[in-house]
Parts: sequence; structure tokens; C-alpha cells
Amino acid sequence: MTLAPDHPTAAREIAAKLEAGKLDDGAPSARSLWADRLRNAAVILLVAGLVLAAMAVFGDLPVPRALIAFACIVCAALVPWRLRGVDIVVPSTLTANPVEAPAVAAIVSGVPDPTVLLDRAGRVIHLNAAAAQLAPALRKGELAQFALRSPEIVTALREAIATVETRRVSVQDRAPVERWMELTITPVPVPTAFGGKDSCMLMSFHDQTPLRRIEEMRADFVANASHELRTPLAALSGFIDTLQGPARDDPRARERFLGIMHAQATRMARLIDDLLSLSRVELSAHVRPDTRIDLVPIIRQVADGLEVLAKERGVTIATDLPQAAAIVAGDREELLRLFENLIENALKYGASGGRVEVSLAADAPASEYRVTVRDFGPGIPPEHLPRLTERFYRVSVGDSRAQGGTGLGLSLVKHILNRHRGRLVIDSTLGEGAAFTACLPRAQPLSDAKS
Repeated sequence: MTLAPDHPTAAREIAAKLEAGKLDDGAPSARSLWADRLRNAAVILLVAGLVLAAMAVFGDLPVPRALIAFACIVCAALVPWRLRGVDIVVPSTLTANPVEAPAVAAIVSGVPDPTVLLDRAGRVIHLNAAAAQLAPALRKGELAQFALRSPEIVTALREAIATVETRRVSVQDRAPVERWMELTITPVPVPTAFGGKDSCMLMSFHDQTPLRRIEEMRADFVANASHELRTPLAALSGFIDTLQGPARDDPRARERFLGIMHAQATRMARLIDDLLSLSRVELSAHVRPDTRIDLVPIIRQVADGLEVLAKERGVTIATDLPQAAAIVAGDREELLRLFENLIENALKYGASGGRVEVSLAADAPASEYRVTVRDFGPGIPPEHLPRLTERFYRVSVGDSRAQGGTGLGLSLVKHILNRHRGRLVIDSTLGEGAAFTACLPRAQPLSDAKS
């Protein structure tokens, strides 16, 4: 309930508050302001009065002048000077480092290559997303030498800071996959907050991996082609000479030789296809796929597609797959090739067991999916297990070529898993079959990936 201003009680309350120096809303009156200023300046006025009185009594200062001086001091004390509590506005150009401006951060973020801007001490000022992905230990305001522990990088950075000259160095990173980077450290002159000049260090990493991969692919292709294609080419050339010569008029020999030539041509086509697939995977091994793929339908598709081969070999394919989706970050075509090679190898080399089992399990502690292809054939001797994923390595050369193998299947499996940041586990016992397990990390949930 509020009272009107003309009410006697309200009038008395307002008058009392005016005498006390404050209104209802707590705003100070003029009298209270003068009283507060006098109280704040009491010590100064007291000291000034004593000094002036002493000078008037013991000195040559006349009393009227002393009184006038004291009155001036009192007036100065009562003037509402407010230096305390007043926000002093300082231009932002004098308080903020120009290099830390949002515009500079936007420029660094827009560079496609991994880029880091450092101060003269080597502390990180800005870095873009590519640099954060390349070196997760980089932090703003911290020394880059502690995050980039490569001796070549640290040496080049120290030399660039000491000499204020551009430095270039090639860096090779072997984990998790082999990569080649060309680092360029460029001194950048920048203005300081007080109009001077300073130098920052702009570090940019240029990925040389595709060029190196192409060079290696060219060299490997020449070596592999000369090694593996020589046998089928020699066979084709020999049979052509035979058909053009002694077997020209022999229908039975012609049919037999044409069949062998067809098998050799088919083997050569598969060999070239595997070489090209392997080269493509190696070329992009440093780029991790980011498409969300469900493994369950892919495994079912591969198993259904190999039913014809299974019936020809007298083998049954048994699948044990979960109802729920098994999502990984991957490349669909490469994953199809991965499981096709594993199941096809089991059908070819473990056919004597009569059964191939394909299962998918989720390994919760390791946050990965494990796809196991198990056969019940003769097994693999333990001394061959460490070398099974090498190019053109065969446990039995004759058996492999008789089955139409190229010696590149497991090597392709290994490189596909490396690109997907997975791993291959091989377990075999003589007389009991072999189990090949492809371990693939789970994809992050959509909410975590967006954040």
C-alpha cells in the first residue's frame, strides 16, 4: 500500500529523510553530498588549517591572507572532483596487440594449409583448424617448441627467430601413417601497440605426401610389372608362337592352348587391377575417410556376392551379424574390397574345411568393431604369419597361382585398414584353419562430431 504525498504521515517521513540527507529511493541530497565531501577532506583541511595557523603565528604570513588561503583550500575540497572510480577510456590501439585482432585470426583460419602464427618468443598467437588437426598439442599462448618436438622443426624455428630470416625444412612423420611435410617459417613485420615494429613468425606446412606417393607408386608399378607380368606375358607369347607354328592345324592343341591363354590373360588383368587398387589406396593413405558407413549391409552384400564361388568350392558361408548398425568412418568401395578379399581368400585356401564363418562383434573397451573371417582349412605355418601382408608374398607359390591369386590381396587389406586407422589380426593353427580379424574404430556420434 502506498501513501499519497499530501498525507501528513508521508510528509513527515519525507521531511525526516530530507533532513537525514536521502530520499526514498536512496538518492543523496545536496546537503548530504557537501557533508560527505567535508568528511572525506577533513584530514586535508585540518592539516592545511594547522599549517596556515602556524605560518600566521610564527611566520610572516598575515592572518587575512591565511584565512583567504584556507577558504580556497576548503572550496577546492568541496568541488566534486571524481578521479577515483571514474573509468578512464584508453584507446584500444594502446591496450590490444594488433596481431591478436580478430581480422588476423580470420586470415590465418582461412589458409588451407596448416598455419600457425607465433610471436618472437615462439608462443602461439593464432592457428587454424588444419594445424590443430596436424599437431593437437598446439595451444594458444604456449610455446610451439613443446608441441612440435621434431628436432628439424625446433632447429628451424630457433634459427628463424634468431636471424629473422625465412627457413625451410622437410619433415617426415611416420605415425599414424607416413607423411612428408615441407615447413616454411617466414618472418612477418607487424606494428606494435605503441607505433613501433616487431616480427612474428608465420609457420606453414605444405603436404608433400601425394607427390611422394606418386613417385613411389611409379617406381613400384615398374618393379611389380616387370616382376609379376613377365610370367603371363611369356606364357602368352609362347602359346601364340606354338599356335602359329606346330599347332596351327591341331584343333585339340589349339583349344587347350587357348584355354591356358585365357587363364593367363585373366590373371594378368586381375594383377593390374590389384596393382592399381593398391596404388590408389597408398596415394590417399594419409587422408582418413570421414563418411559414416554401416558395416552390416556391406558384409551381407559381400557374402551374398560370393555365394556362387562358395558353391563351386563346396563351402558354406555362415554369418553372425548384429541387428544394430555398426557405424565407422570409411570409404564404402574400399571396405567392400577389404571384406571381399578376406572372404574370398577363406573360400579359396580353406575350402577343405567346408565352412567359412563371418562374424562382427563390438569391442567396447577399445571402441572398435572386430570383423572376423574364419576358415577350417589346413591353416598357415607360424613362420609365415609375420610376412603374409607383404606384396607378392605367398605361403605356397604354386597353390596361390593355381587358385588365381595375385599375391596382393592381404597387402591391399593392410593398406585399406591403415587408411581407416584400423589393424589386422591373424591367428592360425596348423590343421585347424585360420582367422583374419579386421579391427575398425567406431565413428563418433553425430553430436560429438558436430561439436
